[in-house]
Amino acid sequence: AIAEHLSNDLPYQLSPEDIYVTAGCKQAMEVTVKVLARPEANILLPRPGYRTYETFANLHHLEFRLFDLLPERGWEVDLDAVEAIADENTIAMVIINPGNPCGSVYSYEHLSKIADTARKLGILVIADEVYGHVTFGSKPFVPMGVFGSTVPVITLGSISKRWMVPGWRLGWLVTSDPTGLLQKCGIADSIENVLNPAPFSPTFIQAAVPEILEKTTEEFFSKTINILGAASAFCYDKLKEIPCITCPQRAEGAMFVLVKLNLSLLEDIEDDMEFCLKLAKEESLVILPGVTVGLKNWLRVTFAVEYSSLEDGLGRLKSFCQRHAKKYSLTGSTAADQQIHVEH
Repeated sequence: AIAEHLSNDLPYQLSPEDIYVTAGCKQAMEVTVKVLARPEANILLPRPGYRTYETFANLHHLEFRLFDLLPERGWEVDLDAVEAIADENTIAMVIINPGNPCGSVYSYEHLSKIADTARKLGILVIADEVYGHVTFGSKPFVPMGVFGSTVPVITLGSISKRWMVPGWRLGWLVTSDPTGLLQKCGIADSIENVLNPAPFSPTFIQAAVPEILEKTTEEFFSKTINILGAASAFCYDKLKEIPCITCPQRAEGAMFVLVKLNLSLLEDIEDDMEFCLKLAKEESLVILPGVTVGLKNWLRVTFAVEYSSLEDGLGRLKSFCQRHAKKYSLTGSTAADQQIHVEH
C-alpha cells in the first residue's frame, strides 16, 4: 500500500521490496545512518536542520559535516558549500523538504541541481520528507525520488504529519533507486539486516495503513492545508510588527518559521537561549532557540496551534520584546526609532 501510494508522485513504480516499514520516521533515520556508517566515512547535514541526525551520527561513530541553507534564497541548499566540504569519504547528504525548522519548500529546479551535485560527488541523497505534501505556498511538493534515475535516493517519511497521527509510530524508509545501484552495492541488504532484530512498527496500525492511504479524503487534506496556510500568514504578519525580529520569508510548508533576533535592540539579553528562557519564565511562552537547530540568535516559531493560542502567544512575544527593548540612547531616541531611521 505504501509503495502504491508513493508511486503516484514518481515517474516509475516502487515495489514492496523498496519499502521498509519502521517505528516512526526516527527509526528510519537511525537505520539509514547506521547502515551508512563505516570507518573514516562522513555525511553532510543541513544547517539549520533537525539535530537528531547529528545525534545518530555521533551514536554510530559517523563523522558529520554541516552545509548552510541560505535564508536570502528561501533556505535553499548552498551547493557550492556542499562541494567544498565533500571528499572521497563522503557517502551521503541529507535534505529536509518541506523544511524543518525553516518552513521552506524546494522547487523542482533546485532539487534537480541537488541531484546533479550529488551525482557529481558520487554520493547518495537522503530525503527527509516527513512533511511531504504539507505545503501552502506557491511551490508544490516534489519528492526527491523523482530524480532517482540521476542519483540514488533514500526517502524517509511517516503518517505522523500529513495524516496528523504522530503517536501511532508508523514510518518508512524507501529506496528510490530505479537503476538498482543500492541493490548492487549491498545497501538494500544492509537495511534489511539492521531492521531484522529491531522493534517493529505496531502491527495493528500496519493493518490500518492501506485504508488510511487509500481512503483519506481530499477534504481532510485541504482543510489541514488551509488552516496551516492561514496560520502561517497570520504568524508572518504579526512577527513583522516586532522590531527586534526579522522574518526572511513566510513559511510555505511544514509547521514552523525561522526568524532572526536583533539583540542590539534588546536589553539584558545576550543570546537566543537567554531570550527563550526569560520568555518562558515571564510569559509562559515556549519558543525554540535557534542554537538548538544550528543557528545562534535565531528562533524557531511553531504556528501549528489553535488560532486563539497562536494569537495569544504572538501577543505575549510582542509584549516581552517591548518590555526588554532598549529604552533610550545618548541622543534620547529609542533603539527602535534609531533602527527605523537607519532603514529610511
